[in-house]
Amino acid sequence: MQQLRRPARRAFLVLHVAVSVSWLGLTLGLLTLSVTGSPETAAVAYRAMKIFSDWLVLPIALATLVSGLVLSLGTPWGLARHRWVLIKFWLTLVTVLLTVFSLSPGIDQLAAEAAAGHPTPDFRLVVAPAVATATYLFITAISVLKPWGLTKRGRRLRAAQSAGTRTSQARGSGKEGAGVR
Repeated sequence: MQQLRRPARRAFLVLHVAVSVSWLGLTLGLLTLSVTGSPETAAVAYRAMKIFSDWLVLPIALATLVSGLVLSLGTPWGLARHRWVLIKFWLTLVTVLLTVFSLSPGIDQLAAEAAAGHPTPDFRLVVAPAVATATYLFITAISVLKPWGLTKRGRRLRAAQSAGTRTSQARGSGKEGAGVR
C-alpha cells in the first residue's frame, strides 16, 4: 500500500486514538453497569448496556480495527514488520469477534429477559467487559512502549533497505561496487 501523506496520517492517527479510547471507555461503562447492577436496578442496567451495545460498541470497535489497519499499512510501521503491531492487530481482531459473537448477544438476551420482567444477574457480563478492558489496557501499553522488536519479515525488509541504501550511496560517491556484496 502507498504511504499516507502527513495530513492523512495525522488524521487517521487522531481518529484511531479517539475511537480506541472510546472503545475502552465503553467497555469500562459496561463493566460498571454489570458490577453495580443490583437485583432492583438490573433491568435498567441491562437496558442501558443494550443501548451501548446496539449503537456504540460495534461501530467503535470496527472503526478501531479499520483505522489501525490503515495506519499500519499506510505508514513505515507496517502490519507485519513489528511484533507489537502484529499483536495489536490480532488482539483487536479477536476482541471485535468476541464483541460480535459473545458480548452483544449476551447483552441482548439479558435485556430481553429484563424487559419480560425476569432480570437475572449473569456473571458473564462482568467477565467479558473485565477481560476486554484488560486487553485494551495491554494494547495501549504496547502501543506506547513498542516492545519486542522486528518480526522476521521486518528484519528482512530492513536488511534489504539497508543494502539498497549502501548501493545508492556507493553510486553517488563514484565508487563502483563499494558496499555491495
